[in-house]
Amino acid sequence: MFQFTVRRIIWVIPTMLAVATIVFLVMRVAAGDPAIAILGEYASAESIAALRAKLGLDRSLWSQYGSYMWDLLHGHLGRSLINNKPVASYIASLLPRTAELAVAGMAIGVIIGVPLGVLTALRSRSFVDYLGRVFALVGLSMPAFYLGILLLLVFAVKLRWFPVISVASSPSLLDNLYALFLPALSLGLIKAAFVSRMTRSTMLEIMGEDFVRTARAKGLREGLVIYKHGFRNALIPVVTVIGIYMGALLGGAVLTETVFNRPGIGKLLVGALRERDYPVIQSTLMMFAGFVIFVNLAVDLLYGFIDPRIRYE
Repeated sequence: MFQFTVRRIIWVIPTMLAVATIVFLVMRVAAGDPAIAILGEYASAESIAALRAKLGLDRSLWSQYGSYMWDLLHGHLGRSLINNKPVASYIASLLPRTAELAVAGMAIGVIIGVPLGVLTALRSRSFVDYLGRVFALVGLSMPAFYLGILLLLVFAVKLRWFPVISVASSPSLLDNLYALFLPALSLGLIKAAFVSRMTRSTMLEIMGEDFVRTARAKGLREGLVIYKHGFRNALIPVVTVIGIYMGALLGGAVLTETVFNRPGIGKLLVGALRERDYPVIQSTLMMFAGFVIFVNLAVDLLYGFIDPRIRYE
């Protein structure tokens, strides 16, 4: 496993370089000029040209790419084109908020999705199964931002149980959890739909295998059969879906932070896209890519702990 881990970590380097190159080229090809976004559409051509020269946007594409990669390899994320503040300071201050939102959403999705998937598989074609399948269908079909708006209207505007702006009024843990609940629930319910659907289908397949019937014929307790022979063998596909959906969870966090007016990397990215702030966009997208790569590596390593028969070569 050690050699496998080292090889995967080494492969992270060219992967991140490829992502950085793609992000850089896409931002330069996309429509929009940061100088016009800063000065406005009615600024004079001389003012726009002077600002482009000041920001280094008048240089050739290869010159800008070389400077960008040189700074990136030395750990410099650059400065915002809008206010000249270091991008690293933005990310350092906002990353904990986005991380806690993603972790809370993932926790809610797993806590609801896995038991619901197991229950609907064991009660196949019953009323509970139909309810679980409807929940999964609705969750798969509903965008995260739309669910967030519905939760805001019901629990914040109508019932007034939660704040409209999901920012803690004090640094205490309870206030932070109180403000975090609705955005995390918005992400978690959609993730629960994915997880429950995969858990149900995998459990149905596993519980119909010969080794499960043999375990029951030997007189093992039903709970032991479900957990040891059913659930443990169904974990690998479920863990794979959880890992894959973490990338979608970050995408949902971008919209969720905007809907709930919650400060975070997602809201920072939306503002940077509107203002064509290249360094901020490139750094946040690189951070998202690094997070997805790390999650995929963790999932691959987790396979060996779930199923000891798996060997890494």
